[in-house]
Amino acid sequence: MALHLLNALDNATRMLNALDHATRTAQRIELKFYITPKHVGIALGLLRQVCRPDGEYPTGLVNSLYFDTFDLDEHQKSLSGDLCKDKVRIRWYGDNGSPDGARTIYGIVPRAVLSNTLSSFGHFPSKLLYPVIKITYWRYRFTEPLTGQRVALDCRIRSTMVRPRPGNGEKELELPGAVIEIKGTSIELPATLKRIGMLDVDWSRFSKYSACIDAHDERPGSIGRLSPSGRVIW
Repeated sequence: MALHLLNALDNATRMLNALDHATRTAQRIELKFYITPKHVGIALGLLRQVCRPDGEYPTGLVNSLYFDTFDLDEHQKSLSGDLCKDKVRIRWYGDNGSPDGARTIYGIVPRAVLSNTLSSFGHFPSKLLYPVIKITYWRYRFTEPLTGQRVALDCRIRSTMVRPRPGNGEKELELPGAVIEIKGTSIELPATLKRIGMLDVDWSRFSKYSACIDAHDERPGSIGRLSPSGRVIW
């Protein structure tokens, strides 16, 4: 039993070493463009035309388990447009239901492992963090040839609430459409990617995390439940 627990803790520690925290990538600029359902195929075709597929992992399933405070402080920051957010998540790849060793006697990961990992990144949350929602999506990865910027198209975005809260208990709730993410060091789009404008899209602060939580909280069947704020998607 002790050996099993030590192995689980070791796996959880290694997994959390890949945890995303905003301070690690302070110099990176990330541009996001929400793509309506009718334009997803066109957008993917455009990226395939002007970008190179990633040489190592061109496509694949991405899984993320997001953490937040009891009052969902980071979710509220995202809704208000606050640029100073601390994104805490565990990410793993492939179709496994959960990362190896993640489920321990504390349910997800031991609090001490989470706290120690965050402190190693210089992040000391003033409130306890809880696992909130699991989000999965299919990612197409590219490289823009002129600048080397990383480009991704994420679609089939599905979510399941992990922690009990007011809302609906659906699993694998899917948001329609897709998101193009461009990661580089400049807010200026490379010339090859300016053709994205033909899809009638604008740069946005679209957050999968907040969009999925909002969708779960809305009443099933309500107008715009699965739409990003202010968007008409059909």
